Amino acid sequence: MTHDSIGSELERLRAEALVCTRCPLADTRKHVVFGAGNPAASLLLVGEAPGTKEDESGLPFVGPSGDEVDGFLDEIGLTRDDVYIANVVKCRPPHNRKPRLDEIAACAPYLDAQLRLVDPSAVLALGVTATARLLGRPVRLKDVRGQGHRSGNAIVVPTFHPSAINRRAGRRQEVAADFRRAIQASLPGR
Repeated sequence: MTHDSIGSELERLRAEALVCTRCPLADTRKHVVFGAGNPAASLLLVGEAPGTKEDESGLPFVGPSGDEVDGFLDEIGLTRDDVYIANVVKCRPPHNRKPRLDEIAACAPYLDAQLRLVDPSAVLALGVTATARLLGRPVRLKDVRGQGHRSGNAIVVPTFHPSAINRRAGRRQEVAADFRRAIQASLPGR
């Protein structure tokens, strides 16, 4: 597929998601947060679900977590225009709770299509929900983070969610190292 046709297909899916009612999250959302970025990116970031700021703006990773993501991207010489960013679920769960399995399943076709269309070399899984969804099994993040795991055409690099960085000393360095691992895995010939 060409860059333009990938972008067109992502826009078609986005339009479908904007009117989605597959799960109860549709009843409480302000905006669907489909995804954003470069449809031909070699690195795709996947988070858990939109938070309050994302629900208000319709964009992934804005506010404090978005500032963290932007900082880590800057450290590896990238911007949001260089990567594609998506979430496991496209609507905010009430009170920022973790998405339920039925909600994850309802959004699975959207994330699967984003992964297929963008076809990145590497996927940075931000948090345990994203990691479990991308690896297709329950995981403990401490057991899998920082390693590359083959999933389809991509290497999945699990790391902590940006919101967890300030909860424990040392996490910032671990997440920075994981961003570097992911960019290395996204390079041609890897």
